[in-house]
Amino acid sequence: MLKDELTEALNEQMNYEFYSAHVYLAIAGYCAAESLDGFSNFFIVQAEEEKFHAMKIFKFINDRGKKVSFAGMDTPVNEYKSILDAFEHAYKHEQEVTRRIYHLSDLALNDREHATMQFLKWFIDEQVEEEAMFDSIINKLKRIDKDSNAFFMLDAEFAQRTFTPPAGE
Repeated sequence: MLKDELTEALNEQMNYEFYSAHVYLAIAGYCAAESLDGFSNFFIVQAEEEKFHAMKIFKFINDRGKKVSFAGMDTPVNEYKSILDAFEHAYKHEQEVTRRIYHLSDLALNDREHATMQFLKWFIDEQVEEEAMFDSIINKLKRIDKDSNAFFMLDAEFAQRTFTPPAGE
């Protein structure tokens, strides 16, 4: 059975995942205002992933017989100096998500809450992928000039990105 402290922390993470979706939608809005529709799409898809993550936690809390609780959100950053700045902000945000997931894992381990530990393994694996993806994109952006063909090729590539929930989820 989930202890109250772990339930509260899971609820906080669920809310933070919804906040993450807002962060990415704000970045998508910035990109759209810069006429970078592919980059905007990238962050819209990223927001969909974050909402999926939040709902995964929502379901887990309910499946464990606990109550989900929602909280208000901070206003995300809406302005950036550049696309690189936006991606660096997103990368730092993902690092914070990782820190929070690790904290949840520590709580579950301390409580010997094996079902939660198993559940959180998916999120740990996901965070490795998320951080690696943002790091890779940042490195690419640092190598290309905003006015270069490579920049617009990356924008076109991101326009094709879609979100498909993992099978069985």
